[in-house]
Parts: sequence; C-alpha cells; structure tokens
Amino acid sequence: MKRIKVDQKLCEGCMNCVLACMAEHNEEGKSIYDLDLTDIKNESRNHISINQKEKPTPLFCRHCEEPECVTACMSGAMTKDKKTGIVSCDEKQCASCFMCVMACPYGILKADDINKKVILKCDFCTEKSIPSCVENCPTGAIYIEEV
Repeated sequence: MKRIKVDQKLCEGCMNCVLACMAEHNEEGKSIYDLDLTDIKNESRNHISINQKEKPTPLFCRHCEEPECVTACMSGAMTKDKKTGIVSCDEKQCASCFMCVMACPYGILKADDINKKVILKCDFCTEKSIPSCVENCPTGAIYIEEV
C-alpha cells in the first residue's frame, strides 16, 4: 500500500500542496491558475500547520492501519479499502454526525465550509497515479512511500 509521507526538514510552507489539492477537487478546472481563492467551494483536504519549533508541517489523512474514523462512523459511510488501504467517505451514506471528525486522532477530517454536511478528507487523488500534493511539492518534502 502507498502512503503520503512528509519530510518536515524540506517543507518551506509554500502552500503548493494545499493549492494543488484545491485545484484537483475544483469543478471549474484542474489548474491552480483557475482557482478563485475567494470562492468558498474551493476547499483543500489538507493543510499546513506550524509545529512547536515554528516549522511548517503539511497535514494529510494518514489512512490509518486501524482508522478510528471508520470505527466511530455510525452510518457506515467511512470505510477502508482492504486492497489499497485508502480510507474514504461515502457522501450519500454520511449522516453528518461528525463522529469521524471527533475520533480522528490527528484532527485532519473536517466538514465542508458551505453546508457543514460533507466530510472532507484526502482521497489520495484516486483518479491519478500520483496525488496532486506530491506532484506539486517543489522541495520534495511530500512523497509517496510503499508501506
């Protein structure tokens, strides 16, 4: 199974990973140049946080081995694919109870900003061979590793 990994020493906090994620999930186009950053529909499934040493740290869904979000999901919308290891949320089955958000030990999952009903999380850009955040990281701080 492949996982997104981060080398914090290489991260400069440029936000390319965030913009690439937004562009990938943008209905208007797949380019960061097409993004309207004032449009609330353009949301990222990852973010950059500043750690205790005041270093930027990219945060992504870890697609955990035993995901607490899946265990906490009462509707069965959160599932883990046994073959790929990717944890995903079925929007149609989601009851918007946010138990998954509360259960995530990394604080990654969040509700969408528009309706506060859809859970946004990394989907590993399943339509692509390399997730957009990895593809667009100029320093190589974000990479794919087989685990």
